[in-house]
Amino acid sequence: MRNAALAFATLIIALGAGVIAHAQGNTIGAAPSTDVVVTQPVEVSADGGITSEQRPAFREYVVSERVPSFTVSQNIVVGAVLADESVTLYDVPQRFGATPYRYTVVNGETVLIEPRSRRIMQVID
Repeated sequence: MRNAALAFATLIIALGAGVIAHAQGNTIGAAPSTDVVVTQPVEVSADGGITSEQRPAFREYVVSERVPSFTVSQNIVVGAVLADESVTLYDVPQRFGATPYRYTVVNGETVLIEPRSRRIMQVID
């Protein structure tokens, strides 16, 4: 019985690993008539933020979107909570990786915000 449970758990883990690995990339096509999906890895920083390699492209994206800069009286530093509820938060595009955060521009600084707590998680320099 114990061996059967161990075998079953191993099977579940092995099947789940393929699904998890597939979720870590962007689908770029499917091989014809094989049902094999080809993916391209997406670099995601360990903390869910924008990686240093992605920052120039992300800044360019924010400028191209013409996101308005909100003015607040507090310092814009990682860990600070944005008290102003009227600051609009925007979704981070999928091409910059899956992230639980939103972005906005405050006092001329592009920042990633945790939407529920409104805590500043990253200042994009």
